[in-house]
Amino acid sequence: MGLSQVLAGRVVLITADRRSGELGSALARRGATIRHAPALTIVPHEHDAELLAATRLLLDDPPDVVVITTGIGLRGWIEAADAAGVADELVDVLAGARLIARGPKARGAILAAGLSADWVAESETSAEIIDLLLDEGVAGLRIAVQHHGAGADGVDTELAAAGADVVSLVVYRWGPPPDPSAVAASVRAAATGDVDAVVFTSAPGADAWLRAADVDGSTTAIVDRCRDHGLVTAAVGPVTARPLQDRGITPIVPERGRLGALVRTLVRHFENAESASVDTAAGRLELRRTVALLDGHVLPVTPTGLTVLRRLVDAEGDVVSREDILRVLPGDSTDPHAAEVAVARLRGAGGRSLVQTIVKRGYRLGPPT
Repeated sequence: MGLSQVLAGRVVLITADRRSGELGSALARRGATIRHAPALTIVPHEHDAELLAATRLLLDDPPDVVVITTGIGLRGWIEAADAAGVADELVDVLAGARLIARGPKARGAILAAGLSADWVAESETSAEIIDLLLDEGVAGLRIAVQHHGAGADGVDTELAAAGADVVSLVVYRWGPPPDPSAVAASVRAAATGDVDAVVFTSAPGADAWLRAADVDGSTTAIVDRCRDHGLVTAAVGPVTARPLQDRGITPIVPERGRLGALVRTLVRHFENAESASVDTAAGRLELRRTVALLDGHVLPVTPTGLTVLRRLVDAEGDVVSREDILRVLPGDSTDPHAAEVAVARLRGAGGRSLVQTIVKRGYRLGPPT
């Protein structure tokens, strides 16, 4: 199947604000229909007086250790310092400290700033960083911790309890969704079957979307659809996956926490997912919720044509009478000609061998030769 058709007929909901256009475009190129419903917004860091005040404290009293938890956080921190005219001073302070990165993205941002990470938590979890520093001993050390918008993940309290002088820096903060009604509509769509997959790129965003489902009363239906494999959830990494797992939802997670890896993982999932499909004389016919594909190509059939195809597939090779075809057509016609027209349109879309006429009995899918 061509890659552009892998997600054809799938509706994918993106809950992210930042880089949602990039993520949506990558999925749309593979055939998906995209819905956007950002569960949160990111408050611009350059307007955060608390961040600049904490930064100046570090410039006056440099830290021994700096923990970088997110790549976007470090970039935003330096940009905010640059807007305040102290970016060079901040980079000098960071260069003089031991830099601890929570995962490859944080390490990449450190390298992009012209610095080097002294240690990287490959699990991308704050717990691994806490274990490292507590095992080494932190009493008397001045430690700066750059957080994501959801807060500290327990790093501050754990290190402070062990005797460290901790300075917290929240580089960006989460704000309310730009369109609460879109979020409410998205959880209802996920609950009722109008969405095939929901994509999450941050733990706070996943938590906010689930809380919206709670308010709407859709949580149970969403969890049930996930357990029945009717709804797929995808998280960019293990931290993002945690709020979903806490609700009994098991998302698919790429091995590397990158948007590209997230797209590839979702594509592979649907490539391997079972769907209503059958071999016919015209090729491999696959039925999805809103489209039919023949040998990987979308058939130009109407919703009525898709309904007729579904009835023929359900027959598993048996003959479907004209009366049965009429029953699935819209309206209440009893004219056999209406069934003949519907079948003729299917043949026009998929070739004459797609549907076989059995004289005086009805129709069936043309069996493979």
